[in-house]
Amino acid sequence: MLYISVPLGKFVRRVSRLRGGGSALPGLVVEKIDPGFMKRTLSTLPLGVAVVSGTNGKTTTTKMVVELLESQGLKVFTNRTGSNFTRGVAAALLGEVDWRGRLDADVAVLELDEAHAVHFVNQVPPRYCLLLNVLRDQLDRFGEIDKTAQLLQHIASKTTGTVVLNREDPRVARIADTVAGLEVRYFGLDDSLLSTFPNDDEMRAAPGSPVPAAPAKPHADVVLRRVGAADADFEYDGVTATTAMKLRGVYNIFNAAAALTLARAIAVKDAASGLPAQGQKAADNDGLLAALSQVAPAFGRGESLVVDGLPLDLVLVKNPSGFRLGLKSFPAAGYATMIAINDNYADGRDMSWLWDVEFDTLRDGGVDQLSGSRAYDMALRLQYDDVAIGAVETEIAPALAAFISGARDKPKRIFCTYTAMLAIRRELSKITTVEVVS
Repeated sequence: MLYISVPLGKFVRRVSRLRGGGSALPGLVVEKIDPGFMKRTLSTLPLGVAVVSGTNGKTTTTKMVVELLESQGLKVFTNRTGSNFTRGVAAALLGEVDWRGRLDADVAVLELDEAHAVHFVNQVPPRYCLLLNVLRDQLDRFGEIDKTAQLLQHIASKTTGTVVLNREDPRVARIADTVAGLEVRYFGLDDSLLSTFPNDDEMRAAPGSPVPAAPAKPHADVVLRRVGAADADFEYDGVTATTAMKLRGVYNIFNAAAALTLARAIAVKDAASGLPAQGQKAADNDGLLAALSQVAPAFGRGESLVVDGLPLDLVLVKNPSGFRLGLKSFPAAGYATMIAINDNYADGRDMSWLWDVEFDTLRDGGVDQLSGSRAYDMALRLQYDDVAIGAVETEIAPALAAFISGARDKPKRIFCTYTAMLAIRRELSKITTVEVVS
């Protein structure tokens, strides 16, 4: 089957690209005709597979881990297409393997949607997993929040080496109790930053209600101590180091602590394996921090483009926590603002979570343009927070054109759901340089 599936998959991939088709189609084809393709290919990697999952931050965190490991001389395979379903991983593999199905890499770092990660780890047990958070995201797809936590716990249960957990998310931290015999590492926050990242229970608690006493926190391998305008402080191994950061948004910087924790775990294992780490017995922390300082945002996650000589920022929003942190990380003052809300499957169909976000920070300048299939729902929500609205246009292309034309002399920022972000990037690619994700 191997000699049929790989050439056929590569052929479908080439035809799909020529016709502008989806990046996951070749993976779907190879899954059907050769179900063992992923396991057979990934099992040859010397350092195995690392899975990154959770509600928020998977794409940017995966990008960081990949670039950190590459800075250590490792060859890293990842699903750069942004398709975080199993068929997306299979499609990405087809782009990297040779005609005999061989993959030239030391380790795979894969972003996986919570539900689809369960199917993946049943086929390919990872050596490492990084579990970021559990928040109320697309509940029409995953059900109650505890169900999402169970999905992450299953990923951990299938992991064979190291589990990296968010110390500050109680549902994630509790997973440590279920993985006896595995190495568990944590990433965490300085107490001064905790209020910036409320967990799901804290976000939904009634104002003034008592907060249950938190259990004693475990030691974290990496702690984010401070976030500056263009730098951050991370503590590890008993020392605090400052590094410049190209990433924007406090949530991205917290995810950097997660990426550092996983990269340090893999780099230590790398030294023991004899792969390119020059016999080190610990991670090259200086090299990892230097690489971290150069990581740019993943597409749409605080990505900054240039239109008419001024910046245009794209900020992905998909749940209350993400939208709140986006508004906090990217102040509205001095910027023209657009919000684009779609409710396609990849966005989640239930947009009631918009009512859990406070938009008072947009009150002074208002919102210039609303777009997307749920633009009028967004308009109603903003009216309740007394936020002025310039225009509403459900079709994204004309809305974007009007937004750019109407604010030529100002920097711009667009808060958008996932499929709206993809549509906006396609339109922007016609007038400015946009990173191509292939």
